[in-house]
Amino acid sequence: MVATDPLWLPGLSLDELELRKMDALLVMADGTAGGLRAGIRAGDPGLAVSLAGTTVNVTGGAGIVTRSGQGAYRVQMAATSPGTLSAAHATFARVDLVYLRVWDNSVDSSGLYKADTVLLTGTPSGSPAIPTPGATVIYIPLATINVPNTGGGGTGSATVSSTIRQVTVAPGGILPVSSATDIAISGTYTGQARYNTVRGVPEFWNGSAWKAQGDYTPYTPSWTAASVNPTLGNGSLVARWTRVGSQITTSGNLTLGSTSSGGTGVWSISLPVAAGATGVTCFGSCDYTVTFTNDYIGLVQVESAATGMLFIVKTTSSSGSAGQVSSTVPVAATSSSRLYWSVTYESA
Repeated sequence: MVATDPLWLPGLSLDELELRKMDALLVMADGTAGGLRAGIRAGDPGLAVSLAGTTVNVTGGAGIVTRSGQGAYRVQMAATSPGTLSAAHATFARVDLVYLRVWDNSVDSSGLYKADTVLLTGTPSGSPAIPTPGATVIYIPLATINVPNTGGGGTGSATVSSTIRQVTVAPGGILPVSSATDIAISGTYTGQARYNTVRGVPEFWNGSAWKAQGDYTPYTPSWTAASVNPTLGNGSLVARWTRVGSQITTSGNLTLGSTSSGGTGVWSISLPVAAGATGVTCFGSCDYTVTFTNDYIGLVQVESAATGMLFIVKTTSSSGSAGQVSSTVPVAATSSSRLYWSVTYESA
């Protein structure tokens, strides 16, 4: 392949490999240089597999098949029948595979240049596995056929599953994913979008994980006090947060241990994201609990432009008696003390 040969310029002669590699630009990437995700177009009902008795049928359709370094094989097929089911095993079930194959002698040394559908019979077993085509085979899977043993109905009770069918989209398209294999695949670029049909939500790749709006992320906040900072010791401080646009919601709990110290002055727990300078104070709910003694219900306070939250609880049954939580308010902090909170506010 000539590195400087682009498409659609006069006087250039391009071979089939050059053209297939350029066709890779039509399909979403797979995370490798020049690579692509093969499959049937999302929403395209073509190349559907069904059974008529023991005869396997595949409807007409189009798909893209690929092999590493070979670009995109664009395939269109009329309706086909790749064969009939082999007889069922007397004792064990099996799984057969139906796939779309491209024969390319320059790659697989098959002596052929064509495309067709193939029925690959699986091995009967107590735990039947999907058969795998040979290492040189250029293909994409279309469906599996579950064939029970003769006691379970044999070929007459065989069923088709399209779960293995792979779909693809244009670059930047939103790929629907449902199989465990597809769901487990990492994104190829930050900001990539997909639709997780199992969760029923759009997800976006953040560079390390797929996240949907509203998904919670753990974070480790700082626990401070107005005068002398507390020490967590063998206590625990657990918090999570989520973002929907500029709206932040965080919740968590502080559990004091036998070696924890509450410090001196009003407590503050750091926010996952600084509050916006909106001029508005936001409130959530909190509960300061002394195990086996009492619950002090109150509010989480997030001031405009704040980086931390404060906690206001009732200190007695009097409606006018309340204070900000500290090592002494509402009561002296001990290893029986727990602080829980949840609050929503606007970020910077």
